[in-house]
Amino acid sequence: MTHPLLEGLNPEQLAAVTLPPRSALILAGAGSGKTRVLTSRIAWLLSTGQVGQPGILAVTFTNKAAKEMLTRIGALMPINPRGLWVGTFHGLCNRMLRLHHRDAGLPEAFQIMDSQDQLSAIKRLLKSLNLDDDKFPPREVGHYINGNKEEGRRPAEVEAWDEHSRQLRAIYEEYDRQCRREGVVDFAELLLRCYELLRDHGPLREHYQGRFRHVLVDEFQDTNRLQYRWLKLLAGGGAAVFAVGDDDQSIYAFRGANVGNMYDFQRDFAVDTVIRLEQNYRSHGNILDAANALIGRNRSRLGKNLWTAEAAGEPIRVFDAASDFEEAHFLVEEVRQLERDGLPLGDIAVLYRSNAQSRVLEHALFTAGIAYRVYGGLRFFERQEIKHALAYLRLITNSDDDNALLRVINFPTRGIGNRTLETLQETARVTGTSVWQAACSGGAGRSAASVARFVQLIEAMRATAANLSLPDIIRLVVEQSGLLQHYQSEKDGQERLDNLDQLAIAALTFVSENDDDATAFLAHASLEAGDHQANPGQAALQLMTVHAAKGLEFHTVFITGLEEGLFPHDNSLNDPANLEEERRLMYVAITRARRRLYLSLAQSRMLHGQTRFSLASRFLDELPQDLLRWLNRGYPAVGAVPHSSPSQVTPASRRAPPAESGLRIGQTVEHAKFGVGVVVDYEGQGANPNVQVNFGAVGIKWLALQYAKLKLLD
Repeated sequence: MTHPLLEGLNPEQLAAVTLPPRSALILAGAGSGKTRVLTSRIAWLLSTGQVGQPGILAVTFTNKAAKEMLTRIGALMPINPRGLWVGTFHGLCNRMLRLHHRDAGLPEAFQIMDSQDQLSAIKRLLKSLNLDDDKFPPREVGHYINGNKEEGRRPAEVEAWDEHSRQLRAIYEEYDRQCRREGVVDFAELLLRCYELLRDHGPLREHYQGRFRHVLVDEFQDTNRLQYRWLKLLAGGGAAVFAVGDDDQSIYAFRGANVGNMYDFQRDFAVDTVIRLEQNYRSHGNILDAANALIGRNRSRLGKNLWTAEAAGEPIRVFDAASDFEEAHFLVEEVRQLERDGLPLGDIAVLYRSNAQSRVLEHALFTAGIAYRVYGGLRFFERQEIKHALAYLRLITNSDDDNALLRVINFPTRGIGNRTLETLQETARVTGTSVWQAACSGGAGRSAASVARFVQLIEAMRATAANLSLPDIIRLVVEQSGLLQHYQSEKDGQERLDNLDQLAIAALTFVSENDDDATAFLAHASLEAGDHQANPGQAALQLMTVHAAKGLEFHTVFITGLEEGLFPHDNSLNDPANLEEERRLMYVAITRARRRLYLSLAQSRMLHGQTRFSLASRFLDELPQDLLRWLNRGYPAVGAVPHSSPSQVTPASRRAPPAESGLRIGQTVEHAKFGVGVVVDYEGQGANPNVQVNFGAVGIKWLALQYAKLKLLD
């Protein structure tokens, strides 16, 4: 008779759950039931008496995963799972440090700083050291400190080769002293301090090595070097390590994840058992065949092949749009049809490689009245950098907007502290004026000169903006406010800069649809930020980056922006290792879909303030063509397009405007803002292509015919 815990397990899952007590690597493919295997393994060890609750330690990467694991174990066995050591790396290290705070050199009630607390602590430190924020941006200093900690390096172990790196090392050393004085630790310190505790205290290390006889690790491919070293110390007394992971889903190298730990684990723990969980319980066959073919191109992998007992299912739909606007319009129409067919919005996901792509998609969904939710991030107009730029724009149009002023008067930092702001606000209250008027009157104490410079900055931008179009005003704001330089200095600032580029493009679209009016655009931005917000529990379309989608699944998935330089990303095109990670990212995206998968690309896309003609992503070439159903063809056949410079490619759709558009090459037209011009080129198909018009002195411009409202003059 089969043990109740083993019922329903497939042969590979059964082999993993019932392994004898030795270290093993479980290669768990997407949708292969790895959480069930992990929880069943723990329940099996306990129910068969191989180990007691105190002898198990299980590590996950998120609190959500840890809670789910505890809930499932509790459902499998009549035990209190809270007696188990199950949690994240940081959570388990915190638990151990609380128990042994004296040995770790910490006060009993040590506090943990979150990322914002740490940033504030670094700013205080730099100020006390009289160091310039421009030369040592606080966020960059934080990345430097955390990066060294995650590599297990204290200040004395950090290499320095010039004056700047020596100064950074000194800042790190002083930061350590400050944290010790204040009795606080950051997230990276939790793991490093716990590692040092085990490394430097032999009796304590031997105690835990003797206690934890079974160590189970989820998402092993996402461990960094220090996490792996911590695990090696804990299991160094001969514990059986049950490592579950998928090298094909290793997509977090930018966070320090080291997929090489999976290879090191096999060597360091003399692993002779590798079990591959390849049966997928999520997706139809065509989706898995596409994923297998794609990831098979990667050379650095342990190897497995997903399969399903389900049917082959529908072909993968591919849409080749003339522009990113047409791509968004196509997506809206497909979502509407899916909803009419009875599919809940919450079971549809739209994935993109870069957050900046969401702006055009959000605009189309907002206009269509489709409720959506940005998963794991903020809607476009709610993002920090966008709100900062819009606050400057609000001040240019209305200096008495106190909220806007208070948001940016010291961002980027310009030496205006909280005490000065309190003084300005009190002056405004007493005199019955705005904070701006209080600032203009001076009298702000030691920061008076900084306040005066801010007032001059806003007035100068207002004067220059009087002669500019709305998109150019936004570019002016980004450059002269200091936002551009601020985000250029941040390690992860490029994504914020991409979003600021998209803000200028959003303004260009707004002008083509409406008037060139900043106040109207600000109202539009507020409406898009606040309207159509999906309430908790309300059905809503899911928008997210591919990174945010890992671990999720949906009935229908749209993967957008499949163009060279976007997906795969520009930064990967000349680096084989990075390109393999991009391919793993695409593999993750494909395997989110259960039943229906759409792939889309755009022949032209507004990026960094310019219209860019792109090649189709190489990933489209790497999918079996018999699995694809092309809904249209603007490009030549994908395989016929050489992977070379975009300037060498002329989309096949650029011939003559279709008759239904009412246009022809050489026709004279009039635009409300740009005046009279001549149609010289076009892209796209149907009644609403994009047209290129020569407006003489104004220049040659691409316009979306659907929004441009061109008047035909002949």
